[in-house]
Amino acid sequence: MCDAYTPGGEPIPTNKRFNAAKIFSHPEVAAEVPWYGIEQEYTLLQKDVSWPLGWPVGGFPGPQGPYYCGIGADKAFGRDIVDAHYKACLYAGINISGINGEVMPGQWEFQVGPAVGISAGDELWVARYILERITEIAGVVVSFDPKPIKGDWNGAGAHTNYSTKSMRNTGGYDVIKKAIEKLGLRHKEHISAYGEGNERRLTGRHETADINTFCWGVANRGASIRVGRDTEKEGKGYFEDRRPASNMDPYVVTSMIAETTILWKP
Repeated sequence: MCDAYTPGGEPIPTNKRFNAAKIFSHPEVAAEVPWYGIEQEYTLLQKDVSWPLGWPVGGFPGPQGPYYCGIGADKAFGRDIVDAHYKACLYAGINISGINGEVMPGQWEFQVGPAVGISAGDELWVARYILERITEIAGVVVSFDPKPIKGDWNGAGAHTNYSTKSMRNTGGYDVIKKAIEKLGLRHKEHISAYGEGNERRLTGRHETADINTFCWGVANRGASIRVGRDTEKEGKGYFEDRRPASNMDPYVVTSMIAETTILWKP
């Protein structure tokens, strides 16, 4: 994988890795050894009709409920693609840590991490590339649109799990709460950098918080930031930023979280 520069040596506008690398190499950030785990959701589409895999053309499947982590030919559509992608990522040396069927049929997720600093963006970027190649072989289209189907269907996100050394050590829960407070103060800036079309997904329904509202909670899927029960119980650990859209740039999101929680002084 390469990053790209103009003939004059400037990073091209879409090379977001350049700035991210600056943030991650900052001594204060490096000392905190930031870990990331990114949950990449995506939707598999039938090539000629741009309609989800397994859905009747021009029609809809049964309502959401039995598809999340589902098995069986009437619930899981495209598992051959998902498994091939998982194996290809393992073979490529990507730290892929899981896959699952998602809430909307034809929608899936894979997780990359834990990864340290800039490598989270690198690994997710290559994992997406491999997914595009596998779907191409299968004659299926992969969509990273945050809300591919209007109506009572879940959108697609890229939940970003995050911790620093201080958060993982004794007394880390207080560090987590301070970090979440800082994220709340920069909510608008983060939302504007968290993916295109995210306003169609962050409605306050379908396991999301409303785009204009910042809130956090323990084990709460309807929050902007979710803290796990284990983290609360143990008084240390990590938290999950549930706001990023599935089409987010991982370099932008991971570096922005580090910058806000470690470097930014409100």
